[in-house]
Amino acid sequence: MGPTDSPTAARGRLLARLALGFLAGALVALVAVRGRGGLLIVVVGVACLVVAAAGTWWVVSQHGTLRVVGALLTLAAPAAVLVLYAWADLWPAALAAVLLLGAAGLCARAALRVTGRPQGMRAVPSRAPLHPVLIMNPKSGGGKVERFGLVEKAEALGARVVLLDPSTRTDVGAIARRAVADGADLLGVAGGDGTQALVAAVAAEHDLPFLVISAGTRNHFAMDLGLDRDAPDRCLDALSDGEELRVDLGTVDGRPFVNTVSFGVYAQIVQSPEYRDAKAGATLDALPDLLHGYTGHLVDALTATGRLEAQQALLISNNPYAAPTPAALAARRPRLDLGTLGVVGIHVSNAAQAAQVALRGARAPGLSVLTSPEVTVVSDTDVIPIAVDGEALRLPTPVTCGIRPGALRVLVPRNRPGTPTAAPPLDWRELLSLALGRPRSAPATSDRADG
Repeated sequence: MGPTDSPTAARGRLLARLALGFLAGALVALVAVRGRGGLLIVVVGVACLVVAAAGTWWVVSQHGTLRVVGALLTLAAPAAVLVLYAWADLWPAALAAVLLLGAAGLCARAALRVTGRPQGMRAVPSRAPLHPVLIMNPKSGGGKVERFGLVEKAEALGARVVLLDPSTRTDVGAIARRAVADGADLLGVAGGDGTQALVAAVAAEHDLPFLVISAGTRNHFAMDLGLDRDAPDRCLDALSDGEELRVDLGTVDGRPFVNTVSFGVYAQIVQSPEYRDAKAGATLDALPDLLHGYTGHLVDALTATGRLEAQQALLISNNPYAAPTPAALAARRPRLDLGTLGVVGIHVSNAAQAAQVALRGARAPGLSVLTSPEVTVVSDTDVIPIAVDGEALRLPTPVTCGIRPGALRVLVPRNRPGTPTAAPPLDWRELLSLALGRPRSAPATSDRADG
């Protein structure tokens, strides 16, 4: 370690060198195989990925027999690779190469994480609220409010609970504003992400802390805040032992959203009556017809950095996902305070393009990934179906999505089991520079104040 090296820099350089060493070891393991065995290992492995990707595409884009064939291909490809490696007596070298590549990847990400920018959101101390008001939907998440005794536990902590009537359409925003007028110093919601967003907008308007209770079905917002989605009652710990996060709030034509606004294929699925009762089944049943010769309206997205044209599906998120893919809704956002929208556009119409997306990710021609503080969506129709945090809407075009940086104060428990940590992008050129003692990006602190 040089005289000016910090312990962090030295550790990062050591991890970078280990990563490159493991990578070299994997190459040696392949080259050392007799004859053309090493080349065969690589070719067969890549072929396995292509076949599995094509099979996955058939699962989501076909009905009946072809869907079954796709599922079999997805499962059979890796099994066939193992059999071939064993038959050719290549499995020891293949196993060694895979293990060494895995170790290289782990060390590389650890090196970049150690020396890069802090990835997580920072919390600040917060006083316990005196007059919290919590709005609860008793039917949300299949009845989690009753199952976890949320009303009783919240009231025992001094909160006033407003139970929604599932049999009638309720203006939760009006309920939240009335609670503020009556002296509430905190607003919270036990319900789906759509309801969370409407109440969060009122909390942001009055600069009040907002409490998320993970009583919805998927709870994407709660997941990205690090909350326990399996035990929504633990979210109530924030009332007595909490801290605050400053997060952004998305808007679509003035309507708030906390997760994602979707256009095209996904939005059309959400419009179907079956979606509300069986989301996963309705999505799987509808995808083949929508992706195979999609008959809906294609959309264009105008962003700060360019234009995406004729997109089959478009996902705009409140802050970007860590691993943007066509299934970004299943991914995580490690930060909700970057002050920008994530944009994922896709136009995929055949198995070859799907395989490229699966293998190349954001570098595939069918997938476009970018960020922008504002996105305007246009189409060849006057009104377009969209999905806002999973809720079906129809809005006149053009549709404008924006973001309000740091608009929302979220009260969270100090102990959050799922606090996300972002894996930095795997940049081998930066890793090489780091290993040589010439890091291309120096460590930096967050540009958001800690309070």
